[in-house]
Amino acid sequence: MNVYTTDKIRNVVLLGHGGCGKTSLAEAMAYLSGITSRMGKVADGNTISDFDKEEQKRKISIGTTMIPMEWGDCKINLLDTPGFFDFAGEVEEAISVADAAIIVVSGKAGIEVGTQKAWDLCEEYRIPRMIFVADMDIDDVSYRQVVQDMTDLYGKKMAPFNLPIREDEKFVGYVNVIQEKGFRWEGKEVTECEVPEYNQANLKICRDTLMEAVAETSESMMDRYFNGETFSEAEIRAALRSNVCDGTIVPIEMGSSILGQGIYTLMDDIVKYMPSPENRKMSGINMKTNEIFEADFDFSKPKTAFVFKTVMDPFIGKYSLIKVRSGVLKTDDIMYDTNRDQELKIGKLFILQGNKTTEIAELHAGDLGALQKLDIATGDTLSTKANPIQYARMNISEPYTAMRYHAQNKADIDKIAQALSKLAAEDMTLKVVNDAENHQSLIYGMGDLHLEVIASKLLNEYKVGIDLTRPKVAFRETIRKTSDVEYKYKKQTGGHGQYGHVKMRFEPSGDVLKPYVFAQEVVGGAVPKNFFPAVEKGIAESVQRGPLAAYPVVGVKAILYDGSYHPVDSSEMAFKVAASQAFKKGFMEATPVLLEPIANLKVTVPDAYTGDVMGDLNKRRARVTGMNPAAGGRQTVEADVPMTELFGYCTQLRSMTGGSGDFEYHFVRYEQAPAEVQEKEIAARADKVAAENTEE
Repeated sequence: MNVYTTDKIRNVVLLGHGGCGKTSLAEAMAYLSGITSRMGKVADGNTISDFDKEEQKRKISIGTTMIPMEWGDCKINLLDTPGFFDFAGEVEEAISVADAAIIVVSGKAGIEVGTQKAWDLCEEYRIPRMIFVADMDIDDVSYRQVVQDMTDLYGKKMAPFNLPIREDEKFVGYVNVIQEKGFRWEGKEVTECEVPEYNQANLKICRDTLMEAVAETSESMMDRYFNGETFSEAEIRAALRSNVCDGTIVPIEMGSSILGQGIYTLMDDIVKYMPSPENRKMSGINMKTNEIFEADFDFSKPKTAFVFKTVMDPFIGKYSLIKVRSGVLKTDDIMYDTNRDQELKIGKLFILQGNKTTEIAELHAGDLGALQKLDIATGDTLSTKANPIQYARMNISEPYTAMRYHAQNKADIDKIAQALSKLAAEDMTLKVVNDAENHQSLIYGMGDLHLEVIASKLLNEYKVGIDLTRPKVAFRETIRKTSDVEYKYKKQTGGHGQYGHVKMRFEPSGDVLKPYVFAQEVVGGAVPKNFFPAVEKGIAESVQRGPLAAYPVVGVKAILYDGSYHPVDSSEMAFKVAASQAFKKGFMEATPVLLEPIANLKVTVPDAYTGDVMGDLNKRRARVTGMNPAAGGRQTVEADVPMTELFGYCTQLRSMTGGSGDFEYHFVRYEQAPAEVQEKEIAARADKVAAENTEE
């Protein structure tokens, strides 16, 4: 592939709901641009984008795929992203380096939750967008309805650039609104034709909308418009480019990816109307001077690049996908990683087309490429040591769906850890947590499908199997009343015996953040001072696994006030055992209770679903603490909910809201669990308590 300058580059991300046709559109564009000699199909598992075995097996996109293609004298870097919400991190990585977006809408399915989420992302990242209505070859698809629905949602900025021509229930051509001409597909050729009568009225409405937008670009244009003058096609296109780039107009186009119809026009319009990187602002911080570095994709400034994605393939190795944000990157350049404070030689430069790599001599500012086998991570900034620049990392969604995992084969534990660290380097929304408190290994993802895919990848790519089970929740044990106990540990063996005798009181300490507080009120040397540490050690060991359900103990005050000793047989070990047995007895006599962890949960949903969400939260023993309006006609419901009730919440919320609900939570405190929850938990942990007692 040729080297392209900044003004000839278009970085475009495909967004939309799962199954709306993004990958099919990418395939049609790749075919038209000459990358492939025949069009693949998602159903056949032979598309450029979905090359991963998991993608081919499930017939969905799981990762973002980069497909650079040449069109005329320009280069379009197409980023095909997944539509399923479990893979939102891939979309966020792609949109952070895109300069424009195409939101794909299935004409058959219409506006879906994923369409609206795609729009919101474009608003968040302030990037211009275009709507492409796919599946136009299906007879009962209504293009007009999609346009109307989008206009109802987002206002009059929606501008259809073409209208469909149908004959005998077939999609045979389109009307170009700017040129006011009709075109038909005759095999691979496009021939001009009359605009059908049924299109005339709609054409006039669409044309008037465009002319108003063109007129508003300047006062002189406005004067000419009111004077009834007509604009030339060149003037219209120049004005529309300005409108599209600043987001005041969103073009709507349509076609059929499977038949390759409407794709040529779309690619032409990407080049004509979408911005090149030089039209976008970009700044970082100079780590040496602490001044702002205005990179602005200027090829004449010191070279900098941003790592926006990492690909870890067991066969082709590690690739770091980059966007050059200033200067020109060349083979064998020495770069400096400000995040890791290290210099590195970048070696060869590559461009990735799906899973195919091609070497390239240089990458200009604004271009996307890949570096191979370097010790760098997603979110790192590459610059020069003389001009060390740091760019802000992209915002990546936090994963809240957790599962416990076990190795199917204990010999694979190290292999699993290594494989998971590679997958986590590639996927920013995957987190692996070692929960020492509950003696479990947890894996966090964006949803059940995400975790299922991770387990499948471990098995198929890394040849290690894991089982996913429900995670354990960290309960605590404490006491509500006081108790007064004594315990005498006496053991006679062949030589010296063992003797330890303690009298202790146990009461709530009032501080559940500390396991225990130890105090002594011994008078007259009933228990010598040198045995006090042994008594405390007995308590310290006992609170690790309480006598009620073998959970850690909190908020207990242990007071040693009396006892006795034997001048020969008493030892530290004897007093430690006596104290631990006294603790068990005293704890169980002081009204022991289980405390359950409580999380603060925030659920953001469209207004229409707040009733369903509140009803579901009540079933989960939640206490709603407030409701606040959020942007876009949404509400944020805030509630305190037991963490045991949050398992499976992601799936339930998506089911209730059609995928439009979001949630986040964090642990806030422990509260006494209701009696039925305590009974169930104590019964479930009875064997663990028995095992503890047997050990002693």
